[in-house]
Amino acid sequence: MTFTVRHILVTGANGFVGRFLCAEAVARNFVISEATRTPCNERIGVKNIVVGDVDSNTDWQKALMGCDVVIHLAARVHVMHEYSQDPFTEFRRVNVAGTEQLARSAAVSGVKRLVYVSSVKVNGEETISSRVYCEQDAPVPQDPYGVSKWEAEQALHKIAKETGLEVVIVRPPLVYGAGVKGNFAQMLSVLARGLPLPLASITNRRSLIYVENLVDALILCATHPAAAGQTYLVSDGEDISTPDLLRKLSLAMNKRPRLFSLPVILLKLVGRLVGKSDQVARLLGSLQVDSSKIRRELSWVPPYSVDEGLRATVQSKHYD
Repeated sequence: MTFTVRHILVTGANGFVGRFLCAEAVARNFVISEATRTPCNERIGVKNIVVGDVDSNTDWQKALMGCDVVIHLAARVHVMHEYSQDPFTEFRRVNVAGTEQLARSAAVSGVKRLVYVSSVKVNGEETISSRVYCEQDAPVPQDPYGVSKWEAEQALHKIAKETGLEVVIVRPPLVYGAGVKGNFAQMLSVLARGLPLPLASITNRRSLIYVENLVDALILCATHPAAAGQTYLVSDGEDISTPDLLRKLSLAMNKRPRLFSLPVILLKLVGRLVGKSDQVARLLGSLQVDSSKIRRELSWVPPYSVDEGLRATVQSKHYD
């Protein structure tokens, strides 16, 4: 079977991953259209198309014109400070209904394939002992974001059966790279200021993925014939503990890591007292994924190592 891809539509193109994806796809000589909620500056080789809010009413016709594949990044993501009175409804409006609308519009427009960027949160929030998440595991999403991503995946498979649209699901863990925000950026800022951290004795293991490794995997999923109908967990392939991550980042900054030990039970107590239980849980807990399926089926090899990705993240200075 041949599968020729020339024109790719990227939704959420002005986001963290989207910017890297568009740049790399243009460098590989794909024709790229980007769908954004509001107008943004035109980038070389990228056609900007404003679609407004992503929900059940979005008009995708213009954006989908002539496209072979859609890579769907646009989503309502997990937020630190929730503003909605009903976050579940908001997550479903964008992540489920919005994705369904895009997929059905893509099928009508003659698009061959839709690559959906989901989340490891579909699998769950934490792995215990030596357990590692894989694609065959029963999904156990635990927050509105994770549930909405799982519901969107199910909706896409239903649409694929009804229309013949090829669907590929990609579930990344934490994505890092130049311009990363959220908890990872906060951690970089703390390390840059040389502040001591009480995390030396943590023995967890976490999977991560460098943004340019994720982009490489997404383009492969958009173009490889064998990817159709598949779900893939992706990672850099080197799971590391929180202390080791901090040491690697400090080394990349040419700084001496200032780590000391506190009992885990005390760290959890402090997290509860300051209202940071979720953030502390992520620093203490493990979350590992098995990315062997995409490596085996699509012969995917991440182009960058963890050390290379962390160095590039630190050198960007976007976290100061």
